[in-house]
Amino acid sequence: MKMKSFTHVSRRAAIGLLAAVPLVGPAFSHSLEELSQSIAAAEKYFQLVDTEAPGFTLQDAAGRAVSLGDFRGKVVVLHFIYTNCPDFCPLHAEKIAEIQKMVNITPMKDMVEFVSITTDPKRDFGQVLRDFGDNHGLDPVNWVFLTAAPGAPEDSTRQLAHSYGVDFKLAENGEQMHGVVTSVIRQDGRLVARFHSLRFQNLNLVKFINALINDHHPVGHSEPGFWDRLKAWF
Repeated sequence: MKMKSFTHVSRRAAIGLLAAVPLVGPAFSHSLEELSQSIAAAEKYFQLVDTEAPGFTLQDAAGRAVSLGDFRGKVVVLHFIYTNCPDFCPLHAEKIAEIQKMVNITPMKDMVEFVSITTDPKRDFGQVLRDFGDNHGLDPVNWVFLTAAPGAPEDSTRQLAHSYGVDFKLAENGEQMHGVVTSVIRQDGRLVARFHSLRFQNLNLVKFINALINDHHPVGHSEPGFWDRLKAWF
């Protein structure tokens, strides 16, 4: 399957996207509750939840241990894929890459982490993980691809996926039958939303991320230099 390439987002294009995306800060603030209701009304693939996100300790392409708790204080956008998937996984990764680009041209860049977890740790590790990100446009500045540590059960990340509400069932030919779910985890480790399938609008997820950040940094928050960073971007 031939995948589309990702081109550099020019400053002019970035400003166009910024005009469309409600940014962090007083001038662009949206109530999380109001926005959730608006997205739920318009987006049939959006599901609000409120539960503790299942924890994990996995490893990245360099073999370093990475836990969900390492991202505390950031919004986490998490999904499960495997590199030999012939259809949905590459498309899912590229959709996440598009959303990441929209986030990363705004001050939200430092407040969001994108996490991909493989459900095929037997084959997906090391350079395989690095190459997948490069091939599908994911920026390692705030994205990580995780796999199970050596010695972990072969189905450990499929079990983790199940705990996040998506099943990967191994077929005899090695392929996996699965759904497509993008999970959103709040800064305090609560799983707060699922965007199902590939049919949701990217902008709706970006708006939801922004609302979570605004909710965590309400208008009038005294974080030094925060609003100045947004003004300086222009």
